[in-house]
Amino acid sequence: MTERETMAEGGASMEREPAVRTLAMPADANPSGDIFGGWLMAQMDIAGGIVAGLRARGRVATVAVDGMTFHEPVFVGDLVSCYAEVTRIGRTSITVAVETIVRRRRSGEAVRVTEGRFVYVALDGDGRPRPVPAAERA
Repeated sequence: MTERETMAEGGASMEREPAVRTLAMPADANPSGDIFGGWLMAQMDIAGGIVAGLRARGRVATVAVDGMTFHEPVFVGDLVSCYAEVTRIGRTSITVAVETIVRRRRSGEAVRVTEGRFVYVALDGDGRPRPVPAAERA
């Protein structure tokens, strides 16, 4: 497997890199062997925070999780990849859609397990909200 996941979308394929990639470990699971939803949500928040921080060109803090849907369980040994994309820029806030896909340890199958919307606020050096800078032009 490469660092890039190839996903089919609308008949076309696109390559994208995960913001976070990690392995689901036994310490992250409940007694039944399923990974705790809170652990998965934390990985997604990290991924969204990375993308929001890059867009804000600085410090950000999570202020809300607008929506979270768990589609499938995550198991010990699954390779967990969180993909994050900025979907909205406010004056001081950045909304990021995060999708998590796992590569099943035994079958190698790629499965979309969860998705959510995370809202971050850009912060200044004193921890107060600051305006999100204008997008850089290519």
